[in-house]
Amino acid sequence: MRKHFLARMTAAVVCGAVSLCALTACEQKKVNLENESVLNFQAPEQGEKIAVVTFKNFGDVKIKLFPEESEKGVENFMTHIENGYYDELIMHRIVKDFVIQGGDPTGTGGGGEDCWGNKGFDQCISPNLHHFVGAVAYAVNAMDKLNGSQFYIVTGESINEDYLKNLAASYGKSFSETVQNAYYAFGGQPFLDNDYEVFGQVFDGLDVCLKIQDVAVDMSNSKPIDSVIIEKAKIVEYDGSGVNYMNLKGEQVDPADIMKK
Repeated sequence: MRKHFLARMTAAVVCGAVSLCALTACEQKKVNLENESVLNFQAPEQGEKIAVVTFKNFGDVKIKLFPEESEKGVENFMTHIENGYYDELIMHRIVKDFVIQGGDPTGTGGGGEDCWGNKGFDQCISPNLHHFVGAVAYAVNAMDKLNGSQFYIVTGESINEDYLKNLAASYGKSFSETVQNAYYAFGGQPFLDNDYEVFGQVFDGLDVCLKIQDVAVDMSNSKPIDSVIIEKAKIVEYDGSGVNYMNLKGEQVDPADIMKK
């Protein structure tokens, strides 16, 4: 388990918009997250604006957005979508059991800007949104920690008590019992918490993301050999057709059963 944990830490080093740069999360610091709550699995209400991302040859991914927790982050994402910014872009980085990442018009991992035409904007990290499977967050340049256009969807790995103990010992991060139980049930990447801005959660179509993470990639840069393309992204009003939260195995999980533990 320890070896696997450290290997996953190494994978995180290239999570930012500029690859091969060190995550500030890798610095030793104590982060007590025990007063956090969990909003990721708060289902959208009928008429609420959601994002629908269609991946060519794979299907639709429906995302609940959290403007109350990530005001500029959601505004940036929605504006980019409404302007067609993400249409026909590739997912330039895919790491199995970690994330699928896109939103860079250069397709290199080094490009993109915010919807206001700037290099990026400051992070605003909510203590109530976590990197469970299906979480949607901004990939940042680890040198300046600014959000731009690049985003990732967590595919994640199985989380157990030993994993969280290692995380606390190595990175000083501890979590509330509610958050721990959610990580045990859903899986994810908890070591990214408090370092990257989560602004959305997949509530339907996680199976699409789990299929995408299995595509063949160039091992030197994690770029898919056959392009994974965002055919279309759009903002629509949620029609109340139901939610389908899944764990990393693609099994349906009812968040209510987890939250009441």
